[in-house]
Amino acid sequence: MEFFREVTPLQQQDICVVLDSVNNGFDYPIHNHPEYELNLILGTSGTRIVGDSTEKYTNSDLVLLGPFLPHKWDGASDETDKTPDYRVITIQFSINLFSSPIFNKDRFQHIKDLLTRSNRGIVFDESTIKLIAPIMDQLTKDNGFENVIHFFRLFDVLSKAKSSRPLLSEMNKYTDQTNQNKRIQMAYNYIMANYTRTDFTISEIASKLSLSDSAFSHFFKKNAFRSFSTFLCDLRLSHACKLLLSTDYTMSQISNMSGFNNISNFNRLFRKYRNTTPQKYKNKHQEETNFNWVEQRTPWQFIPGSKENYKHHMPDAYSTTLVHI
Repeated sequence: MEFFREVTPLQQQDICVVLDSVNNGFDYPIHNHPEYELNLILGTSGTRIVGDSTEKYTNSDLVLLGPFLPHKWDGASDETDKTPDYRVITIQFSINLFSSPIFNKDRFQHIKDLLTRSNRGIVFDESTIKLIAPIMDQLTKDNGFENVIHFFRLFDVLSKAKSSRPLLSEMNKYTDQTNQNKRIQMAYNYIMANYTRTDFTISEIASKLSLSDSAFSHFFKKNAFRSFSTFLCDLRLSHACKLLLSTDYTMSQISNMSGFNNISNFNRLFRKYRNTTPQKYKNKHQEETNFNWVEQRTPWQFIPGSKENYKHHMPDAYSTTLVHI
C-alpha cells in the first residue's frame, strides 16, 4: 500500500506548529511524514488508523505518533451533518528537535524515552486527556515564550501518564528497533542539513552511516516508505516553492538554492511532480493568494505515492488556525 506524504507547515526556526480545527471534517488520505505528531480530538467519535492498527474511539482521542507512521482519523462527521461541534488540535515537531546537546541532560530523559516509545504509536486514556486538553488549548493561542513552557510541560505530563498503551505490536513492520530509529534519525538530520547542496549525494550520507549505497537505499525506503531520491526531490521542490512565493530570486537562483544542479533538471522535476512550471506556479499564486495555512490547505500538502489519478487525490480547502512556536 502506498501512503501519501504530508508536507507539514513546520519551518526550520519552529519548535513546533499547532493546528486548531473546528468541524473541519476528516477528508484526507492515509499519510505519513517525518515529524512527530500529537493529535487530540474532542467531541466526536470515529475510527483511528495507525499503521495496521484500526480502532474505534468515543467522544475523545489522544495519540502520539512517531516519525513516518502512516495514520488517519475518521469521525462521525463523515457520515452525518447532525453532529455536535467537535475540535481537533494537532501538534507537529521535528525529529531532530531533541537532538541538541542540552536535551542530553538527565532532566529530559523521560521525554526522550516517551518519544522512543512513540515509534509504535501511543494512545492515552481519558484521565490524561483531561490534564492535557487545557495545555494544548493554551498552545493554540499566540502567547510568545509562554508557549515554549507549555510545550515542554505538555510532554512532561505525557511522559508521566500512568495509563497509556502502544498501538502497534513490537514485531509490526512499521516499528523500528532502537538502533534503526537512531540511524534513521541521523539520516534525516543529515539530509535536512544538506539537501539544498547541489553536490549532495546518496554516497555521502551512506558513508556517514557506514553503509553501501544500495544498503542505505534499502534501509531508507524500509523506514521512510519512499525512496531516498523521491524524498530528497520532495524536500527540494518544497523549498523551491517557498522561495517562489516569498522571494524575487530568478529561476536559476532558486534552482541552485534548492539543490538542483541545473535549471533544466529543476524545470523537468517541477513539471513532473507539480504538474506545472515554476513560473506558472509563481504567477498563479501571486494572482490568487500568498501561501497561507490559515486560509487553506496547500494543494501540495499531500503528495501521492504515484502520479496516477494525481488530481483526484487533492484534499478540499478548509479553514483552520495555525500557530508557529
